[in-house]
Parts: sequence; C-alpha cells; structure tokens
Amino acid sequence: MTLFTINDFNAALTSLPDPHADAIAAASARQAQLTKPAGSLARLEDLALFFAGWQGRERPAIDRGRALIFAGNHGVTAHGVSAFPPAVTAQMVANFQAGGAAINALAAAAGLDLRIVPIELDRPTADFTAAPAMTEAECMDAIAIGAASVEADLDLIVVGEMGIGNSTAAAALAARSFGGTASDWVGPGTGLDAEGIRRKVAVIDRALAFHADAPHTPIETLRRVGGREIAAIAGAVLRARQLGIPVLMDGFISCSALAPLAAAVPRITDHCIAGHCSAEPGHDRLLGHLGLDPLLRLGMRLGEGSGAAVAANILRSALAAHAGMATFAEAGVSGSE
Repeated sequence: MTLFTINDFNAALTSLPDPHADAIAAASARQAQLTKPAGSLARLEDLALFFAGWQGRERPAIDRGRALIFAGNHGVTAHGVSAFPPAVTAQMVANFQAGGAAINALAAAAGLDLRIVPIELDRPTADFTAAPAMTEAECMDAIAIGAASVEADLDLIVVGEMGIGNSTAAAALAARSFGGTASDWVGPGTGLDAEGIRRKVAVIDRALAFHADAPHTPIETLRRVGGREIAAIAGAVLRARQLGIPVLMDGFISCSALAPLAAAVPRITDHCIAGHCSAEPGHDRLLGHLGLDPLLRLGMRLGEGSGAAVAANILRSALAAHAGMATFAEAGVSGSE
C-alpha cells in the first residue's frame, strides 16, 4: 500500500506499528554476553537494540541503506527570504545528478544508495503569506511521491532535501505545530544577514497570522506552510513506519516535516533517529519537541541529507560491534560475577 488519499494518511498515522519486543529481548541478551563490560559501548548498544526491534531480528544489519533527497521550489522566496535565488534548486539537483555535491560523496562513504527526487521544480508552491502553499491534492501528491520512494526491502532510509526558501517553510511548520513566534524558530538559512533574518521573521509572522484560523491537523499544516519536498519527507517517514524501516533524519528542514505529524501523534518519531543537530538555531529546539537526541553536533548547516549521511557510519559501527563481537563463552573469557 502506498499513501495516496487523506484517509490513507490519517489511518496510517493512527495505526502505527510498534517494534518487535522479542527481537529487542534477544538482542539485549546477546549484548549481555559480549566481551565487554555491560554498557561500555553506551549509545552504540542502544542503537543495536533499536535496530533489532524495527528489523525484527537479533542481529540487525544495513545491507540496503538509501538516502532519499527530495527537492521542491517555494513561492515565498518572492519576499527575499533566502540568500540564493530559486533557480539554485534546479542547479543543485543537476549537481546531485552529476555526482558533484557533498551528499554524493558522503552517501558513498556511508554505503548508501542515493536517490534524487525533484518534484515539479518548474512550479513553485504558492506564496504562503497570502494563500495555502499547496492544495490538498498537491500536498497528497507530494506525500505519495515520498511514500512510493520507500521499498519494503530497505534496512535504513536517510531523508534530506533541497529547496531554496525551505528554511522559511520549516520555521513556519515548527511554529504552527509547537507554538512560539517566528523569531523563536528563524535562523540564517543559507546565510542571511541580520536584515535578511528580520525580513524572514516578518514574512513568517504574516503567514502564521494568515493561516491562524485554519485547522491544526497534519495535512492542513503541511499544505498551508510547507513545501512539496517537505511533504514528501513526511510521506517517506510514514511509509517507512508502516514497513518497519528505521529512518535517519537530517537537519532542521527534514525534521520540520515531522513537526505537524508529531504534534498530533508523538509516537511517529519512535522509528526515527536524529543524525545530527545543525547550526540552524531552531533545530535543537525542534529536536526537543520531537523527542530525538542527535548523534552528532558538528555545526553543519548544509542540508541535502549531509549530516545524516555522516551519522550513518555510526549506525554501521553500532551494528558491526553487536553482530561481530565474540561472546564470553566463544572467546573463553571469564564474565562478570
């Protein structure tokens, strides 16, 4: 099943599968027998148990990991909310497809299959200070594209994005989902100066006021102040949950796709890991609302799935230690008494 209708989406969001408790118990029992003091690998041990639960096996693995990078354009850029023009979205997509971007190198280093999914780059969303960014049908189309990008035999997906102006949409999504004013969520994005940030705050405040009386449901929030690439990430994350596939989130924009969903159903993040905390000021606050503890804090702010791709190597290390270490009995080492 792929999500195509609002009813499908809402049904999936309210019937989220849980991890396999028996697989977690089996993996935990294995951890207790490995040749190390209990708990000495700290979060690496937790990650192994997390993967065991979602993959339903004592020794989980990442044989097929995929980085999904969705791209979309935003009508709100008409207000000068980015340091770069909207044409850069398509130019960067071409760079991804040619293999010349950071995510190409980082996905390869992490052993991830990289898929670039541009969504109607020649048709930006509406200016959400004066209209919903997307109609219901447009939003559901984007969600369906994201859902269709997740195949059942994947062991991990990394989600990232490209879209000039999308840090403005991310801040609006976070504010509408979790409260606060635009200034609580806005940062420099691609490199705005102080005046640019003030302009961006004013734009988001206008948007929040314009949509204030609209329902605060996941679809309404996504379609009103989101973007096609952000809605696609929401669809991919929800489809991954249906299939029991762990998701490695990237920065502020990719995490903002979860904000409207998590505001309604906090459990949506249970199969997700925050790859890193970006330098965008709102990201740390958003991770707190999502209940996600980032693996890395490297001060990155590139987007395009780059921080999550770096973090994927930590996941591989956690699973390698869990599956590859000898037990005390196998190694002939005395365990703790």
